[in-house]
Amino acid sequence: MANECIEVAVTDGGVAVLAINRPDVHNAFNETVIARLTAALIALGDDPRVRVVVLRGRGRSFSAGADLDWMQRLGQLSEAENLADAQALARLMQTLDRLPKPTVAAVQGPALGGGVGLVACCDIAIASDTASFGLTEVRLGLIPAVISPYVVAAIGERACRRVFLTGERFGAAEALRLGLVNAVVAPEALDGAVVEAAGRLCAGAPEAQAAAKALLFTVARRPTDTAVIQITAEAIARRRASAEGREGVAAFLAKRQPAWVR
Repeated sequence: MANECIEVAVTDGGVAVLAINRPDVHNAFNETVIARLTAALIALGDDPRVRVVVLRGRGRSFSAGADLDWMQRLGQLSEAENLADAQALARLMQTLDRLPKPTVAAVQGPALGGGVGLVACCDIAIASDTASFGLTEVRLGLIPAVISPYVVAAIGERACRRVFLTGERFGAAEALRLGLVNAVVAPEALDGAVVEAAGRLCAGAPEAQAAAKALLFTVARRPTDTAVIQITAEAIARRRASAEGREGVAAFLAKRQPAWVR
């Protein structure tokens, strides 16, 4: 499936590649890109064929964040209209963050502003060593508002105090040190590293992966109190009794691949 700003392709192995296709503006997003990305993610999350979603940008850049022409138009709108638009972007980030399928960001070039938010919302991020990153909003008199929960979760409050307030750009090595990306490879090795990561993810049971992501959002940044202990006990009890859980244990004991591995 393709249109003028978004491309989606699903391999026979169940890996969906979702690409922002606006290379002429460094894959910056406007209201159309936001709506179509959100719709594509929801469709992929519901598609039983899809095991893994790879997010990338066409051309030299991953995503430059918000399209400045779009931002200029928004500056002429009312506060209520701006709020509705910001809520659409917030829904995109939440949809990507909470997608029930594993997600991989393939970052081949600059990721700025909201582009960093997209990277932070993915489960795994792999960057070329030529990629660069920046939360540059303050240099435009803006703030990284709707992406902030995901960036803080990825790199921590202390690092955000620096990169939010300076608006500085930093390279792939610093992104790796901060925890924004999980691996840095040479440009020619990026596609292979993404394929390898997708293959590792496809070895997991799909329902268990969805449950594991849901579990993370339940227990993260909460004290390990009685309620959390009960939630985690109930979660593993459900998985042990599930069809996937029984199949996984049986396959391990029989020294064979489980049914979900293609």
